[in-house]
Formats: sequence, C-alpha cells, structure tokens
Amino acid sequence: MLKGGVGKSTIAVNLARHLAQRHDVLMIDLDPNGHGSVGLGFDDHYRNTDEGIGDVLFDEADPTSLVYNTDYEFDLLPSSEDLEQVEREIVVGDVFQPSALLKREVVEPLLGDEYDYIVIDSPAYRSRLTDNALVATANLILPLAPGNEAISGLERTIERQISPLRQHIDVDVLALVPNKLNGRIDQQTQDRRLLERLNSHESLQNRVPNFARITDWEAVDTGDIKPAPGIRDRTNITKAYGERKPLLDYDPDCDQLKCFDELAHIVAAGEVVRHG
Repeated sequence: MLKGGVGKSTIAVNLARHLAQRHDVLMIDLDPNGHGSVGLGFDDHYRNTDEGIGDVLFDEADPTSLVYNTDYEFDLLPSSEDLEQVEREIVVGDVFQPSALLKREVVEPLLGDEYDYIVIDSPAYRSRLTDNALVATANLILPLAPGNEAISGLERTIERQISPLRQHIDVDVLALVPNKLNGRIDQQTQDRRLLERLNSHESLQNRVPNFARITDWEAVDTGDIKPAPGIRDRTNITKAYGERKPLLDYDPDCDQLKCFDELAHIVAAGEVVRHG
C-alpha cells in the first residue's frame, strides 16, 4: 500500500514466522524505516551502514553474507539506515533493468536452493525499492486499516504501482487484509464500512481471507452472529513488537494467531481457499 501505518511490517514478520513452521523462510526488510528489523531485535544491524544490501545490488557481494538467523525459525536480511541512499543509486546509476535488481541479485540466487519462501517488507511509498519488491515477489498481500482513505489507498496502489508492472510481468494480489480493527460491526463504524466494501465488491471479495469474510450482514445486524473479523488491534501485538518478538512467541494463546496462520496457508496455496 502507498500508505504507512497499516501494519505491513507486523504482518510481514508474523507471516514469515507462521510460514517458517512448515518451510524454510527468509524475510527481507526493504523498508528504510526498518520496523521489521527493529521489531526482531536487529537494531544494531539496522544502524550499521558499513555493510548492507547495496553491496549485493551493486558490488556483487554474496547475499548470504547479509543474512542472519533469528530465534524464530526464519532468517532475516535486515534493513539499514542507508537504504534511502541505495534507492538514490538505483535511480541515478547506470543499472541494467533497475526494477529487477533485487530479483536478479538476491531472490533468484536464494529462492529454491536456500529457501522455500521469501517474504519482503517493502516501503510504504512509491519508489524504486517498492518496484524491486513487487518485481521480486510478484505475489502481494495488501493490508488495509479502517479509515476514509482505505479503499482509495488501495486504488492508488493498484493504479500507480501494480497496473504499470502488469504490462510487463504477472503480479497477483493474494490477499486483501483488513488490519487494526477494533470497532463493532453491527453499527456504521469505519471498521464496518471497510469490511462491507471488501466483501461486497466482486473484484475484491475473492481476495478477502476467511477471517475477514462476511456474507450475511442481516444476521450481523440482528445479532444472530457476532463476528470479530479482520486482524484485531490487540494490545499484545504491540507488546510483542516492544519485546522484539513475533506474536506467536510472545503470546502463543492470542486469538489473532489464526489470522497469520491463514495468511501462511494462502501464500502456500497461491490463493484464498474458502472453508467448506
């Protein structure tokens, strides 16, 4: 999404953690803000500008030299404070296929031989780094937080980033993930408006995970069902970040773990799979 604050780094970290229960997984933090890296305890690596992904992209360094084991069953290629400088070098440098650098120099050498899946946390704005993340993965999970800009932000992301790339490569949106929900949905709240738009629009509803899917709004309004769809804004998700851990390792009983588990299944299946 071309918008910060929607929880993309939290989703990336926890998606990597849940995928890693069954697969070999690498997470690449390509966001200059480094929230994913810091949230896993790699503060020092983030601040270290002596080495970074620019060495791999421009100087033919071995990408495995920048990969670190986490304590959570997956590996991390952390962000660094100089990623914005890396971006400038991509823009002004004499680089062959600049949007394919990450795919060519990092993803292709590691995917398959070293890892089953690579999860990339991209910047929250339009950039060469974001283009590199999209080209390298071609499979996207897009989080949306409640608010007036949620759907328009999705539309801008599709119009400005995804559609231009689709003229050259296949780019698939695997899931649209309502995130940071905390309101009632039996009233006209921002949470409800987001869920209604996603679940009623024919081109979007097939990409809504089961944990956010609602088909009977009348039953919601009458109180016959009382769902709590989407990833809820639980305090322990925030506390897990503060403790530098994925949610599964901070609170293995949290009711939101099922959401991240389904996202891992969506990635493995290549699509949302409806229950029953």
